[in-house]
Amino acid sequence: MFDSILVICTGNICRSPIAERILRGLFINKKIDSAGVAALVDHPADESAIRVAEKHDIKLDGHKGKQFTSKLGREYDLILVMEHYHLEQVTNIAPEVRGKTMLLGHWLNQKEIPDPYKKSDEAFESVYELIVQSSNSWVDRLDR
Repeated sequence: MFDSILVICTGNICRSPIAERILRGLFINKKIDSAGVAALVDHPADESAIRVAEKHDIKLDGHKGKQFTSKLGREYDLILVMEHYHLEQVTNIAPEVRGKTMLLGHWLNQKEIPDPYKKSDEAFESVYELIVQSSNSWVDRLDR
């Protein structure tokens, strides 16, 4: 049973905040948060991420970047990352959580979700769609 999910990206201002909010909408009875392996601590979500999310009625209000730590990792049942690089970083920071860490795009043939930071709104839109598809792929596999 997975009652809590932590979503990881690099800076915790683009992909993981979007995924966190999408997953919260899909799994209303689960604890879902996000962090970064090289987080911009206390930074709000990226302006492009906010724009694209709002276009889809997702609010990133109140988000503040948070650094992934081994202590934080131990607090969650499942850790979902955007790229294979993040799997390596999570394993380096907290080897004890490797067994519960998977790609968000795991059910989409191990699809990685590229970093849209400092790219166009079109890049963010493409990443947003991948995050939605990946998040939806978890719905059938996890108990709501």
